[in-house]
Amino acid sequence: MHQEVGLIATVAVSFVFAAILGYGADRLRLPPLVGYLMAGILMGPFTPGFVADTALAGQLAEMGVILLMFGVGLHFSASDLLAVRGIAVPGAIGRIILATLLGIGLCKLWGWSLGAGIVLGLSLSVASTVVLLKALEERNLVNAASGRVAVGWLIVEDLVMVLALVLLPALAELLGGNASTTTNHGLGDLPLALTIGLTLLKVVAFAAMAIFLGPRIVPWLLTMIARTGSRELFTLTVLAIALGIAFGSAAIFGVSFALGAFFAGVVMSESQLSHRAAADSLPLQNAFSVLFFVSVGMLFDPSILVRQPLAVIGALALVILGKGIITFLIVILLRYPISMGLTLAGGLAQIGEFSFILAGLGVSLGLLPHEGQDLILAAAILSITLNPIVIFATDGLKKYIHLTWPSLWESYGRSNQKALGKELEKIRALGEERERQHQLKMQQLIETFPLFSEVDEDAQEELLLLFKAKSAPPGERVIRRGDRGDSMYFISSGAVEVRLASGAIRLEPGAFFGEMALLTGGRRTADVIAVDFCQFEVLERRDFNMFMSHHPHLRAAVSEMAQQRTEMNVLRQQREKSMDLS
Repeated sequence: MHQEVGLIATVAVSFVFAAILGYGADRLRLPPLVGYLMAGILMGPFTPGFVADTALAGQLAEMGVILLMFGVGLHFSASDLLAVRGIAVPGAIGRIILATLLGIGLCKLWGWSLGAGIVLGLSLSVASTVVLLKALEERNLVNAASGRVAVGWLIVEDLVMVLALVLLPALAELLGGNASTTTNHGLGDLPLALTIGLTLLKVVAFAAMAIFLGPRIVPWLLTMIARTGSRELFTLTVLAIALGIAFGSAAIFGVSFALGAFFAGVVMSESQLSHRAAADSLPLQNAFSVLFFVSVGMLFDPSILVRQPLAVIGALALVILGKGIITFLIVILLRYPISMGLTLAGGLAQIGEFSFILAGLGVSLGLLPHEGQDLILAAAILSITLNPIVIFATDGLKKYIHLTWPSLWESYGRSNQKALGKELEKIRALGEERERQHQLKMQQLIETFPLFSEVDEDAQEELLLLFKAKSAPPGERVIRRGDRGDSMYFISSGAVEVRLASGAIRLEPGAFFGEMALLTGGRRTADVIAVDFCQFEVLERRDFNMFMSHHPHLRAAVSEMAQQRTEMNVLRQQREKSMDLS
């Protein structure tokens, strides 16, 4: 047996512990995320028993951050964000500012520095996407107005936190921390204003390159890879783009892995294959996100609950009460319904992924003491655990207000909600129309060519990518006898005549021709003439061989139909010969 098995042991034990405790958390009607964090605590150096390799866990956590941010970018919808911008943008930014100020106030009470207060406040100001989406799904609110606003709110928070991850290293020295040579790439000796300016310039340069070049290259590349028909190569390409852009952004532009991964997802979301990319990369995203939460739990020292219980209570009160009240007041001040304010206040009263990332960065920069990281982790674990209770309380408060002040409940913020509802309805209609058009294409493919009903939906999508459209007017020779076969034709509309020595055969929509030369490797055995305005879907030799190799049962069906067609032609020739002899 190999001696160096630290990586295998860390990953194996992480998955085993996370699976067991995640299931236990779910049985207690808690988010599995709580179980993952507890698994990390049990594996950490602060508890007895197995101690995982924290250095390896940190690198695995970095992979988790990259894939989490890639997933955020992949599902980023500019249209959704624009629809809820009136409440999501000022709400998210306002809450981050106010919660950060409260965090600074707490740190002043504890005698910590301004830098520690900013990091603690920012960490406590953002909510967990994973926890919120689970809460919305359980209550069937994902597609409701309040659910769309909550998701938009989180997107704005994520974007602000990405900017914070970029700016914190540049501001670290000013705030009393250490200069970050790894992120600033030698900019630490320059004046602060110039350092920040160059940092932002690099971010803007990277963003511009990603936005303008990415949509031209990445969708084309995904289409080319999808046409190979290899599922593992497609998945590998998706991950290569995500990790390659993330690493390249850090190595060339000096921005964070998180920002690079986010833009990789945004760029890929422009491709018509984005849903397939999301589905294929989801298992790895889930696996590494589990390792991320486990590694975060390994950093937590449970003794903080005994050593500084008041500090833990203060941080938890800021997350649940402070953020909840701030959220509700912002929604009310923006004149949106009370029900929406309470839904957002309850759902966003927790902290998660970005809180851990910011806390780790703050410690590495010397801004946040290790006790601060422990407080953030304690607040995260407790707030996530208590979130179902908080949501239940806000639901009870909704009923109370509705019964006590029914007129206020019905009238307040209704005009803004109606306007928001119309915007969201337009976006939903556009999304449904795109999905309908896609399904219509798939349906037309099956209706026109029933042969392809034998393959799954992914293979049908692959065919749509492989097909090349071609048209022919009446009288045009589509195939010449004796030519080398280079493609197979499927008739979408119109009709052709296959002119054999024994006579002509008419083929109409749904039929195909040209397959015999591809199957046998020989030359064309007949002329094919268009007798109407024709539209064809053409499958070239290389694409035909590749697709049929992945679907041998389809190749067998085509071969069988071709054989039947050949036998019918032979029988026709024999009948004609017998008639001539008679």
